[in-house]
Amino acid sequence: MATPRVPGSNPDVLELPCGGEVPVTSIDLGMRDYPCACGERHAVVMDVHPPSRFFPEPVVDVLCDTIEPAEGGRFETRHLLGMVLEEFPEAVTHTDVSENGKIGCQHIWVSQFDSRRLHTVIVDLVLELMDHAMTHSDDSSARSEFETMLDSFDVDEFVERYRAERDFDRGLYRR
Repeated sequence: MATPRVPGSNPDVLELPCGGEVPVTSIDLGMRDYPCACGERHAVVMDVHPPSRFFPEPVVDVLCDTIEPAEGGRFETRHLLGMVLEEFPEAVTHTDVSENGKIGCQHIWVSQFDSRRLHTVIVDLVLELMDHAMTHSDDSSARSEFETMLDSFDVDEFVERYRAERDFDRGLYRR
């Protein structure tokens, strides 16, 4: 009979959202998708991946200037993944690999979504956050202008163009 254990208690094993497990050493810093034995591709995100993986630097600068994480410090990729975890708690697994010097990062998140779908989810969640923040603005013209821009913003087109610009689906980052 298998012995039950606490999820994430083995820092050498990466638990996948599909229920599978892989050695953490099978993940490298350039990996964006893990081709799983279950037949799906799971998005892989590490704490060392900058938020610019998902947004252009000027947008990241605005996010960093306007969002103050509760624990202090700077807005980072881990906060983006925290938003995804909050919205889709069963869709993302997390492993703390800070004790494993072979990996090159401290935290790894793996999503049931592939990297493109995860990118879209993150953009949608940040837009929701921005929309919520604008509802607290005293400037009605700024709120109106933001709503107009939001109504015309195509998330899928943005993700497609940004991924092409960053070359996430070809070359170095393809797995």
